[in-house]
Amino acid sequence: MWDRKQDKKNPGEDGQDEATDLTTNLTTEDTKDIIAFVGKGVEFKGIISYNGTVRIDGNLIGEIHTDGVLLVGEEAVIQAKITAGAIICKGRITGDIVATERIKLRAPAVVKGSIKTPIISIEDGVLFNGDLEMTHAVHELNRETTLRPVGMIAQQDVKRSNG
Repeated sequence: MWDRKQDKKNPGEDGQDEATDLTTNLTTEDTKDIIAFVGKGVEFKGIISYNGTVRIDGNLIGEIHTDGVLLVGEEAVIQAKITAGAIICKGRITGDIVATERIKLRAPAVVKGSIKTPIISIEDGVLFNGDLEMTHAVHELNRETTLRPVGMIAQQDVKRSNG
């Protein structure tokens, strides 16, 4: 019969393992349409504006503007002002970052600059030097809950059980 060990490819053999690793926990909608790819060894200088998902594994100097997703591969080196919907980074970013949805920094990412986002996750092994501003998330908690001191709750419970 088939030996499962023989059917498995070596990690990174076709580049899919890293792509899957970068896109873990994103919805299918986020990753189904990667519209552009800046590959390893490619150098780009300028402004990138797009809708959808872009993956960068090369070097980029300039600006990135999108409401979509930016995937930064482990080999990527970015020096840019970034505005995006969501960012998943395993590479190096130097510059100011604004994400309207969320940012995921995954090891071995190195980020130097300010970050502004409602949701951020940072794995062990990530190096982040800069300012962080957590903005309000789209779904805010209901803050109109009436708070009572614990002592008052306990006294009411005692009265109910005795009465």
